[in-house]
Amino acid sequence: MDTKKLISEAYKQFAAGDIKGLLERYYDDAEFINPESDYLPIGGTYHGKKEIAEYFMKLNETVQCLMLEPKTMVAEGDTVVVTGDSRWMARSTGIEYENPFVHVIKMRDDKVVSQRAYYDTSKLEHALQPATTGKTTGKPLHH
Repeated sequence: MDTKKLISEAYKQFAAGDIKGLLERYYDDAEFINPESDYLPIGGTYHGKKEIAEYFMKLNETVQCLMLEPKTMVAEGDTVVVTGDSRWMARSTGIEYENPFVHVIKMRDDKVVSQRAYYDTSKLEHALQPATTGKTTGKPLHH
């Protein structure tokens, strides 16, 4: 099947909230890599479908996706690079923010072997811990 079509369908599944169906697109030992951050509950690397499912649960607990729009997909061999725009709301504060993204997805036999996400972590950090007037709310923000 066309790799870009498979990835495009996966974004539609995410937008529809079909995480179970989305997970079927991953190998059992797939890897999902998010930017590392001590300040974000979703940072780090997730190994296997069980941990990737936990990532999606943490993501849903942390933020609500208001818009996820892939703009460009470039396929070369077994790799698809997706650029796009997204808008989110931090559930704990109600703060909305926009964040462009890049996803690098490695495929094998029409399934995801690995996915690496790139985005501006400070946008989510600020939405989760908004600036205060002289008072600290926990860990200092990382930039």
